[in-house]
Amino acid sequence: MNKFKLIALIIIFAAINSNAQETFKEKIKRKLEEARERKLEKTIDNVLNKSEEKIDGKVNKVLTKKEKKEKNASENAANNPDNNGVNQTNDANSNKGTTNSKISATSKFDFIPGEKVLYYDDFSTTAIGDFPLGWNTNSSAELVNITGSNDKWLSFTKDGYFQPMAVTDMPENFTLEFNLFNRHRSTNILNNHFIIGASLNPKRDLGEGNLKNMFRFDWAPCKGSASYYINENGEEMSKNEGLSIKEFTATGENYEFPANTKISIWRQKTRLRIYVNENKVLDIPQAFDPKQKYNVFKLGGQYINYSESENKDEFMVSNIRYAVGAPDTRSKLITEGRLVTRGILFDVNSDKIKPESNGVLKEIATVLQENPTVKVKIIGHTDSDGDAALNLDLSKRRSAAVKNALSTVFGLDASRLETDGKGAAEPSEPNTTPQGKANNRRVEFIKL
Repeated sequence: MNKFKLIALIIIFAAINSNAQETFKEKIKRKLEEARERKLEKTIDNVLNKSEEKIDGKVNKVLTKKEKKEKNASENAANNPDNNGVNQTNDANSNKGTTNSKISATSKFDFIPGEKVLYYDDFSTTAIGDFPLGWNTNSSAELVNITGSNDKWLSFTKDGYFQPMAVTDMPENFTLEFNLFNRHRSTNILNNHFIIGASLNPKRDLGEGNLKNMFRFDWAPCKGSASYYINENGEEMSKNEGLSIKEFTATGENYEFPANTKISIWRQKTRLRIYVNENKVLDIPQAFDPKQKYNVFKLGGQYINYSESENKDEFMVSNIRYAVGAPDTRSKLITEGRLVTRGILFDVNSDKIKPESNGVLKEIATVLQENPTVKVKIIGHTDSDGDAALNLDLSKRRSAAVKNALSTVFGLDASRLETDGKGAAEPSEPNTTPQGKANNRRVEFIKL
């Protein structure tokens, strides 16, 4: 029996069993017409699709599975502005989740981002060309866009200090992170620095002259070198002017920080560690005086040998994240049965895990390896920006990515790990401020 006879029999059978009030002959005729219409509709769709491909300059090109996935992810990302703090490109990933190639069980990158975000500023509430609210300065700066970046950047073009006023009363265990853009464009030397200090009047003390207790870190992007100075009670207690950062920066005629350099600062009581991207450049056991209350963070720039006829060196920052240090992971997960971490970070609109998440993942993996009978559920959460359905899907993919990292990178049995996502349905605090949104972007571990 050929296929046409089979189709005819199916149509006749459907007609016989129909409850509609029409003749047997009319039913057969109607079924045949419907079949012809479906075939015609399919033909029209094919023609339209080919026409669209020609319009897009894609004549006779069929998208691969990878291209379709990237196209869909790009469209989803445009509708979902969930942001985890640092400018990154949108990334398409499967529901199995992906891990950053720099996530490694043997990585020496031991930085652990603080858990509770005290201050977060991506400048999203400030217009381009303005100076951001909540900052103070004895100079001037403005927000700008950079080609190839979706973020806003605070550009410093004059000598002076720039201070986020919310970074104050620093606890003995905190982290400070920011994205940095440096470019050497002239014959002058731009000396950049940041300061963590103790001030009697943080709002008025905009320079460093009155800071008798401080830590200062300097870097010259044109030289590929850095230095630090520690002052206690007005006296210089320690310094090192010979730090090399060339191996961490772009090479060429002049050394410079490449765009999107990440600076990470970690204080634990008197100890200070500083990282450039995933590389530790400083680890000082006695950088802070435990008797002092450090309450100011300043960014600064100084132009030397500057000529108005030249293009200035560029110094910009974005995505400042200030947070209280990490809790005792073992206590939280094993004894309390629940751990919420904001230290597992992802690319924007993606389930791709950032390399600075390595320390947190390694700690959690160690805890689970030491307790081989414990099973956990991994739950992803997002902020409320964007479409609710897309946020829900993103949160599930992110929890799956964490499971994938713990099993494939750190060797945990995947059967011990369940995953789920809540999207923005269960905020830990209101989504009304940048830091509130940052705290809502989190990963939760529940002991089963």
